[in-house]
Amino acid sequence: MQKWIFDIRSRPFVLTVLAFLFVTSLVYFEVTQEFDEYVVSFFHSIAGNVSLDLVMQSITEAGDVRIMLVFSSVLLIIKKTRRIGLALLILLVLATLLTGYIKCGVDRDRPSLDYEGTPFFIEFEGTAFEIKPSADTFALFCEGGFNASYPSGHAARATVFGIILGFALSQRFPRYCYLLLLYPFLMAMSRIYVIQHFPMDVIGGTILGVMLAGVIAKKTNLLKSFEESKT
Repeated sequence: MQKWIFDIRSRPFVLTVLAFLFVTSLVYFEVTQEFDEYVVSFFHSIAGNVSLDLVMQSITEAGDVRIMLVFSSVLLIIKKTRRIGLALLILLVLATLLTGYIKCGVDRDRPSLDYEGTPFFIEFEGTAFEIKPSADTFALFCEGGFNASYPSGHAARATVFGIILGFALSQRFPRYCYLLLLYPFLMAMSRIYVIQHFPMDVIGGTILGVMLAGVIAKKTNLLKSFEESKT
């Protein structure tokens, strides 16, 4: 997982920036619009399986920034994981703010189709509340920003979590740490499944998450903290 951690002046950083700019250009000039709409229409047509609907909605709700902030704060409090918690908190703020501002610049609307899957309910004190698929938090930096779609903040934050936590576990579990990358993949799939994003939205968010995670992990010296814990 150390290859995912890179300096701002390194080749991986330049390549991720170029990849993000390329995907952003495709979206801005609507080159992939037909493809995006086709994929969203497909996911819209397969909704209705109770088990799959609940799994996908649960995954997408796990990407809520408030849940991630609480988790990161707990890591920050614990001495052994303090540097990890600090990196995650910094990344959560950066990813959320940056995706919010980029949404305003690209100004792409979310899919026009409505999610028609199984309702997701949470019971509290005898009353059932329906939980609808959440839109990205803090996208209100411009008029109409709440409906802005590109890039996906959920995908960016999930990628940050997958890389940082995978890197943290890579010292003890070098073979299995990559399983944490399933989290951003499933998050991306869930955002399309619940008709909150187009495929290119989550691809852009994922690339942005890789770029931010690599640089911030390097700046906060995560590798150094793991080497010190061995001695």
